Amino acid sequence: MADEANRSAFVEIQGRMIELTSKLKQVQNQMRNKEGEKKRAYLTMEELQQLADDTNTYKSIGRTFVLEPKSFLIDEQEQRFKDSETAIASLQTSKEYLEKQLVEVETNLKELLQQDPGLARQIMSMSV
Repeated sequence: MADEANRSAFVEIQGRMIELTSKLKQVQNQMRNKEGEKKRAYLTMEELQQLADDTNTYKSIGRTFVLEPKSFLIDEQEQRFKDSETAIASLQTSKEYLEKQLVEVETNLKELLQQDPGLARQIMSMSV
């Protein structure tokens, strides 16, 4: 009876670990994308600031280019930069939370395997 309970607990913990690992990878990918957006916005801002104020600047909308004032484009890039920073900070918080949850699940798994060495042997024989 206890053996079956330990098996079901193991399966539950294993499922939770897989779920947390997947979510963590997803958050890391989102952070990488936001870092790229932030860098693009920064570099675009730097290039725009080097232009003279009377330079014609265009904004790409699909396949169309629309004439926009330089100040408008700089403001738009600054907003993208700030939005990316905010999103990265939020994602960092999520990442830290998920990492803590993952450590907790790993600890639970280790405790379960230490309590039931027979279960650990069964798992090892299945993975070989």
